[in-house]
Amino acid sequence: MTGTVADPRIIMKKALEEEAVSIILSHNHPSGNLRPSKADQDLTEKIKQAARYFDINVLDHIIVSNEGYYSFADEGAM
Repeated sequence: MTGTVADPRIIMKKALEEEAVSIILSHNHPSGNLRPSKADQDLTEKIKQAARYFDINVLDHIIVSNEGYYSFADEGAM
């Protein structure tokens, strides 16, 4: 209940199946805390690295909650 594992292989598989040239990642924080965790940051970087091998651009990673949203791109973290 306090965490979910996002598998970069599954994310990249779906992007390849859809012939994506770019993707936007998103997930929610039910706690309402919009700040990305270290795990969020690490996952974003891992997916960006994997996507580079397939010439897929990761445009953003958005965290949503009842309090609003946090955009990695808006915050210069992409």
